[in-house]
Amino acid sequence: MAATKHAQTIKQDSQDYLATALLALLETHDLTDLTVTQVVKRAGVSRMAFYRNFDTLDAVLTTHFAPIMAVGFADVLAHAPEDQKLAALGTFFTKLGPTLRLAVDRGFEPVFQNLFDDNMQHFYAVTMTWKGATPTQQKYWTQFMSAGVYRLWREWLLGGQQESLTTMHDLLAAFQTGTMTALMALANPTT
Repeated sequence: MAATKHAQTIKQDSQDYLATALLALLETHDLTDLTVTQVVKRAGVSRMAFYRNFDTLDAVLTTHFAPIMAVGFADVLAHAPEDQKLAALGTFFTKLGPTLRLAVDRGFEPVFQNLFDDNMQHFYAVTMTWKGATPTQQKYWTQFMSAGVYRLWREWLLGGQQESLTTMHDLLAAFQTGTMTALMALANPTT
């Protein structure tokens, strides 16, 4: 049992070293310009350690950012009152602003966006009441809203946050309510 725990600790340390090294290199290099060799050299681990843990540099980033994103969303779901969940997400997204900027500038935005999308879809699955919408309608509404929320926050965060956080929350709430109203009209047409 101790060897297993020790092996798990070594594996986690290797993953942490690799993520730290990759993020440090991304401060000055685009992801497409980096190699596994550069990352393992910076991390002080072997190529074998890299390939025992990851297939690609994208996988290092996904493994690093997945728990950060999941914890932020889980915190909002568990602790924010129902009528404040969108506002709480806005505060969380604001904290992610520097990471989003790095992701855009250094070419790993798809990793960031995929994690955001997965968590946003879970958020809507937990928080929405569907009132007769079909599974297909639920699926596409959620995908539509997730993509829209990402683009809205991306534009705001990268555009210098000219509008207040409250304005952004109100805008998002209006989009969400308006599209849900339209979906419910489609799902429950009056005769």
